[in-house]
Amino acid sequence: MVSDESGWLNVLRRYLAAMALGNLFWEFAQMPLYTLWETGSTGEIVVAALHCTAGDILIAMSTLFAALFLIGTSQWPAAGYRLVALAAIAFGLGYTIFSEWLNIDVRAAWAYRDLMPVIPVIGVGLSPFAQWIVLPSLAFWFAGSKRYKN
Repeated sequence: MVSDESGWLNVLRRYLAAMALGNLFWEFAQMPLYTLWETGSTGEIVVAALHCTAGDILIAMSTLFAALFLIGTSQWPAAGYRLVALAAIAFGLGYTIFSEWLNIDVRAAWAYRDLMPVIPVIGVGLSPFAQWIVLPSLAFWFAGSKRYKN
């Protein structure tokens, strides 16, 4: 049996596990910045945070796979690790900006409280914006950037 201890499958597993745990924590931590915190029941808040975490996991997988498909090579993660990571982070951030605009301005599916700092011009909350920079960066570091320096 061939071991993949430091190869692509282990990196994917570690990245997605870190993203799942990180997003679960982040979603609960940022919930007071949304109006649901004031208007929803405890059950509604928990369901919303779990629902958002599930979506975050799908976003993390999709953006990583898109980055791998578009710029990854058969030598990944040994070659191009950082470039794929940067692309996945950029894709996740781009999707977040679009999703926040769509769900706040167009669909009115959720709303920020006055406590949420909003980034001027793009109108996106600082917390979800930071979420898609901080968490993937930490997850890629955890998943293997110490081994894959390129």
